[in-house]
Amino acid sequence: MKKALVLQHMNHDHPGRFLDWFAEDGIVPVPVRLFEGQDIPPLADYDFMFVLGGAQDTWQEDEYPYLKAEKQAIREWVWDRARPYFGVCLGHQLLATALGGAVAPADEGEVGVFDVTLTDEGASSPFMTHVPATQKVMQWHHAEVKRVPQSGRILAQSPRTGVQSLAIDSHALSTQFHCEFSPQTVAGWSSMPNYVQTLEKLNGPGAYDRLVRESYPLMPSMHKATRTMWDNFKTVSGLVK
Repeated sequence: MKKALVLQHMNHDHPGRFLDWFAEDGIVPVPVRLFEGQDIPPLADYDFMFVLGGAQDTWQEDEYPYLKAEKQAIREWVWDRARPYFGVCLGHQLLATALGGAVAPADEGEVGVFDVTLTDEGASSPFMTHVPATQKVMQWHHAEVKRVPQSGRILAQSPRTGVQSLAIDSHALSTQFHCEFSPQTVAGWSSMPNYVQTLEKLNGPGAYDRLVRESYPLMPSMHKATRTMWDNFKTVSGLVK
């Protein structure tokens, strides 16, 4: 069995629909709860790094000191070791900053269901083979990548966000959108009042119920697009042969 180092920034957060595919592909997730003070273990013991989202911002190293060590680990993993990496939301932004890119508050945040479209480079990338040119995705972010790092390629964008997917060579892929969110993920928020309250603060009363009604019919197509992206990634990166 291979081991995935999963860097976690918030309680109850996890790789969502990717967990089923990890099981199929013989990959055991090993979570590190950075927000609880857990240290990142030696990287040599792992085959894959998966970095989750979070409410933190990449520049908040004084408030969250572990972000500095996390960026160092990501840089070593992606740049020095050139090993398979997948990041979502904050994991996407940390990939950019760890390698010398820049992240800042978004001109206009995205919380809910939005369209993303492949760039010309994305359409020709093996990471996005057979992924729809335009797809509806789940978003929850108020910061964005403003400058991609050296060798970074922008694979997708949206009207509000110029870097919705980032690739580094053939071994690292990230998405600003939450491609890991599944029906189980969204249903779980109903038992976490802080998630529901945050949604209502951002999008008004009844925001959670509206998001459920809008997103659930779209989940099969979201699942299919993400599964295609995962199948591409695991092959192109050499994670699964």
